[in-house]
Amino acid sequence: MGAGIKMVANNKKAYHDYFIDDKFEAGIELFGTEVKSIRMGKCSIKEAFIKIESDGQVYVFGMHISPYEKGNIFNKDPLRVRKLLLHKLEIRRLMSMIKEKGYTLVPLQVYFKGSLVKVEIGLARGKKLYDKRDDLAKKDAKREIDRAFKARQK
Repeated sequence: MGAGIKMVANNKKAYHDYFIDDKFEAGIELFGTEVKSIRMGKCSIKEAFIKIESDGQVYVFGMHISPYEKGNIFNKDPLRVRKLLLHKLEIRRLMSMIKEKGYTLVPLQVYFKGSLVKVEIGLARGKKLYDKRDDLAKKDAKREIDRAFKARQK
């Protein structure tokens, strides 16, 4: 992450369940109390997914933003559907990829870029069970190598 970027929420499960082939940055349409809540780090994208509607609009479903404590009547539903802001060309490209090759869209992380809230979207292909096992085996092997290397250094 570069300068002026503050991470709020990360979706590690997406990297476990999918092969991420491409990443896009999108703005998100929020209300003031939601931005304040995100600034306090109360945002979760673990169960979230992204869908492109027939009218060409991109929405994120299942993104949980906790209600702001001092927001009273201005608070919105924590799980409401939120619109993502992308250029038309990006949306067209995503639509064609999803239709052709069986890709899906998943939110990877939510972060502040300056004062704006951004969502990183991943163009993802689902992993099979054996792919997940293979990744876990590689991770375990790397951990063992690092542990042996560290013990040897002492």
